[in-house]
Amino acid sequence: MADLNICVSPDSITTIGLGSCVGVAIRDPVTKVGGLAHVMLPDSTEIKAATVNIPKFADTGIEELVRQVVAKGALKARLVAKIAGGAQMFAFSGGGGAMRVGDRNMAACLKKLQELRIPVLAQDTGDSYGRTVIFYPETGDYVIKAVGKPEKTI
Repeated sequence: MADLNICVSPDSITTIGLGSCVGVAIRDPVTKVGGLAHVMLPDSTEIKAATVNIPKFADTGIEELVRQVVAKGALKARLVAKIAGGAQMFAFSGGGGAMRVGDRNMAACLKKLQELRIPVLAQDTGDSYGRTVIFYPETGDYVIKAVGKPEKTI
């Protein structure tokens, strides 16, 4: 959680425990360099801290993921993304939108990707169950596993 990493074909990268968190997978289909960020919260500016855990937030984590894949040889203009997660894991009465962390995370990730002009090719988001994901930069396959659900590739 609150981490990111990159890899190059033929390696893959996995993250577990995507509840309200969002797994943002980015790749360059030509160089086959890719990475995965496990975003926990939407906006680093909402936190009053001396230092920020960069991968923890959609705004800073996605920018850092892009920086790292480009440094490894990807071309920013070719980057594409897939996302998974953003579930509503718990039912709350009252509390309004602040309690809907999954929805806020998804919206923040989509906004940041749009700002960076990185198209989102597919997503498996929302609902009320956790996910484990495996991303393969070679093919762009994003495998999603969830307890009691069939495995799916987007």
